[in-house]
Amino acid sequence: MYITRNLVTLNIYPANLFKPSPIQKNMKTTFSLIKADIGGWPGHSSVHPSLITLAAEGLKEATQKGLIKDFHVAHCGDDLELLMTHQKGEDNKEIHGLAWDIFTQGTKEAKKLGLYGAGQDLLKDAFSGNIRGMGPGVAEMEFTERKAEPIVAFMMDKTEPGAFNLPIFRMFADPFNTAGLVIDPSFHTGFLFEIWDIRDHKRVILESPQELYDILALIGAKSRFVIKRVYPKEDNPKLSKGEPAAVVSSEKLYQIAGEYVGKDDPVALVRAQSGLPALGEVLEAFAFPYLVSGWMRGSHNGPLMPVSQKNARCTRFDGPPRVLALGFQLHNARLTEPSDLFDDPAFDEVRHQAQLITDYMRRHGPFEPHRLPMEEMEYTTLPAIMKSLGNRFKPIK
Repeated sequence: MYITRNLVTLNIYPANLFKPSPIQKNMKTTFSLIKADIGGWPGHSSVHPSLITLAAEGLKEATQKGLIKDFHVAHCGDDLELLMTHQKGEDNKEIHGLAWDIFTQGTKEAKKLGLYGAGQDLLKDAFSGNIRGMGPGVAEMEFTERKAEPIVAFMMDKTEPGAFNLPIFRMFADPFNTAGLVIDPSFHTGFLFEIWDIRDHKRVILESPQELYDILALIGAKSRFVIKRVYPKEDNPKLSKGEPAAVVSSEKLYQIAGEYVGKDDPVALVRAQSGLPALGEVLEAFAFPYLVSGWMRGSHNGPLMPVSQKNARCTRFDGPPRVLALGFQLHNARLTEPSDLFDDPAFDEVRHQAQLITDYMRRHGPFEPHRLPMEEMEYTTLPAIMKSLGNRFKPIK
């Protein structure tokens, strides 16, 4: 067991500091991943160790009181990530209130330290029973544990919820990524995709592979349509009906706040193996450094770089955008220590490609496609420039 004074030095926050009693059989487990930017160190690059320690102590106390079963604290870029297991279901007031209290206490500490953007993601003054719509990002799922339950927590920084569209699609619908779609009879018939229209606040459930082209038509417009959840089909013999295989946070901070307060820095939870894509198939979806929106000032396109926890800090042009993957085995609502899944030379070439793409995109300077198109720049100075020049524009004859 690691001792507390070594946690900050090693940047390791073990899930099993406390050993809760075994849960009752047949009770469902909820895995909640709730994150917020409550202060950057320095600038927008990382999270100060004091905030991580504060969060770990808060979750440790909640474990002792029996509110949660287990926990882990991490960071990706300047986002503080709270990973919690419990038996209270999704959208539980006590669990969301716990996260809100930790974020508000952390904001006070961030202000004392003079951290950048202290409390940036906390858009309300008081907790109202559910943390959704208040600024922090939330990905949580309730499910019946299998005999062995591998689960991966993905955390991104300097990008938006639609950044998960491509890898989630590849995991659950692309046979060139996931061989199991072809050769594993348990999920050969595919999956169900719950897709949200985050502009008009609607959702639709589409079936793969039957509606594959309709799915792609939507999720290719990643700034508007995002994959929220993936479900197994009813004929999957290894999973409980109606329980999700993957879930993605879908908050849009600039829409909630009415002004630009940063990109959304999404998170996701993905279950693996036994009727689902294998762990290697889940990770293979990140073997290409595809372009995402966000990066510097939330206004640029750049490559998504898979990184280890120690490199999950954004530096070059406040980036490039990063993704961190922590893998756990979940049993009786308890977590093993995390496996830092991108801390692997197998992803070195992906990171090298991301560096090359970074150089290429940066050479465009303020020009598209490095800079986002006008319709996604409404929170910058561009609308003011257009307004100030309005009378100087003349009709073209």
